[in-house]
Amino acid sequence: MSDSGTTSPGHGWRARTALLTLGAFAVGTDGFVIVGLLPEMTGSLNVSMAEAGQLVSVFTLAYAILSPLLATVTGSWSRRRVLVTALVLLGLGNVITALARPYGLILASRVVAGSGAALFTANAVATAAALAGAKRRGSAIAMVTAGTTLALVLGAPLGTFIGSAWGWRAAIWFVTAVAAVVAVAIAALLPDIRLDQDITLRQRLAPLTDRRVLRVLVVTALAFVAIFLPFTYMGAVFAPAIGGHQGRLAVLLLVFGIAATGGNLLSGALADRRDPRLVVITATVGVAAIVLLMLAARHDFVLVAVLQALSGVVSFSVIGPQQHRIIGYAPEGGAPLVTSLNASTAYLGQFLSSVIGASLLATTGSAAYLLPVSAAFALAAAVITWRSKRSSNQ
Repeated sequence: MSDSGTTSPGHGWRARTALLTLGAFAVGTDGFVIVGLLPEMTGSLNVSMAEAGQLVSVFTLAYAILSPLLATVTGSWSRRRVLVTALVLLGLGNVITALARPYGLILASRVVAGSGAALFTANAVATAAALAGAKRRGSAIAMVTAGTTLALVLGAPLGTFIGSAWGWRAAIWFVTAVAAVVAVAIAALLPDIRLDQDITLRQRLAPLTDRRVLRVLVVTALAFVAIFLPFTYMGAVFAPAIGGHQGRLAVLLLVFGIAATGGNLLSGALADRRDPRLVVITATVGVAAIVLLMLAARHDFVLVAVLQALSGVVSFSVIGPQQHRIIGYAPEGGAPLVTSLNASTAYLGQFLSSVIGASLLATTGSAAYLLPVSAAFALAAAVITWRSKRSSNQ
């Protein structure tokens, strides 16, 4: 790493990392808030729930595919330039989303926003680590990651409340405003950090030739399909309990987000002390059990809220241990590459969940079918993880 500014690693890192945390909050909110806005968007855009769900699909697909490509293209840029560019792309996509009327143009705008998200997240983590220095690297990374969790806990419910009060476009403007403020602050206050990231696309994708890495990535994809099938279409799955009240949907998002924060912290501690493979198995089996219970409880709001809390805990107990496992297979110095691939695969799982969910809604006409399908994906992830015991030390 080189820094053309005057700030040495570790000096004033908390304040600057806080800016990156706010950026991660904006990016995360942009991805999650659409879930709470889908019911209103279907009526406003005159599309089905399945079609509206594709607004989530294209955002997550853009993230999954473009993340390694954009990282390669911008590898020689200063991190300040990269992060500001990322937030500008996110904001531009949102402006088009908020102003556009045709569904096709709004769909395309989500690709633009997704490319900004793909460019921001991994670079924010790397920049935070460089700002803090080796001794505080873990704390800095945790701060940035907390921005994404905060988006789930606060951003998505707040956006849903704004959407219910002033329309879904107002919620998009809210995210745009946050991204714009953070972009200006980063441009003014972040040092001109340059990282040694002159890595080719082939080098970034090289870990895919390791079957152990591929196995972990398959589990991540399956688990995230299972997690996000009921999450993306929450408004449709729990429509009987929500009863058309957007406020109730916001509450469910809030409950899920708070519980997810606890699950993320708990799984991280468990993965340090126990076999992370067993943590993943327990979490994915838990996802399967809970979504099957939701079938019987989806008409009762209180029961749904309780199950959403449990779902948040087990769902966000997957990604941390999966990162722990895949790092164990990384070549020397290759941990950032494999963790980036795992993050992209998680977004690919989100994309697949929205596509599968849209197909099920279009063919069956009932969101209830999403729950047993979710359980099947979760159990498949658990089985593959269990079978990896004989060929893995993790």
